[in-house]
Amino acid sequence: MRIDKYLKVSRIIKRRTVAQEACDQNRVMINGKVAKAGAKVSVGDVIEINFGTSPVKYEVLELKEHVKKEDTSAMYRVVD
Repeated sequence: MRIDKYLKVSRIIKRRTVAQEACDQNRVMINGKVAKAGAKVSVGDVIEINFGTSPVKYEVLELKEHVKKEDTSAMYRVVD
């Protein structure tokens, strides 16, 4: 799955266009490498997003095309 679509489906970022813009501005990293919007993400990857002053890291737990709003938290976990 593409990183921009994953961020939208998991509701980490609300809109896919915002996720694409974040990738274009080098604010999104997968496993320590800068990710473009079309980069593939898989289970076990660590996504780091730099918004504001502190980066936030997420570990990918599962990939799904369609998820209900209340089930999105099962797709990732926040890494300290």
